[in-house]
Parts: sequence; structure tokens; C-alpha cells
Amino acid sequence: MHLSDLQAKNIITTDGKLIGNIIDVIIENGTIKYLIVEKSKFLISMFTSKNEIEIKWEQIKTIGEDVIIVNYQ
Repeated sequence: MHLSDLQAKNIITTDGKLIGNIIDVIIENGTIKYLIVEKSKFLISMFTSKNEIEIKWEQIKTIGEDVIIVNYQ
């Protein structure tokens, strides 16, 4: 799988809330450690002015055809 394939998928929480889309990744020692996700408009306006978050690779539960499901509170 290519990074561009991941970037085309929406990031969704395990309870079905849209987080946003991948805009970058952080790689350490040749392994993806974090997905940098641009927050959806709803999350930006409701919780913080920061428009991106880091999701640990370990938080990914499923990578589907159209979405990536993550454990994120």
C-alpha cells in the first residue's frame, strides 16, 4: 500500500465519528509511528483551534477500502 492510498481514506473513530484525512506521517527507524490527520471542520470548531492531530499507528484498528478505523477519544 502507498501513502497516497492511505491519504484517500477518511479516518473514523470506533464509534463512527469522522476525524479527518491523513496529510502526513511521522516515520522513525523506517516504521510509521504517527498519522498526521487534518481534522474535520466539526472537530476544529468544537474542541480546539489546532487543525491537525497525531494518531499513533497502534491506534489503528482496521484499514478498509474507504476508511481507516482508529481507537481515538
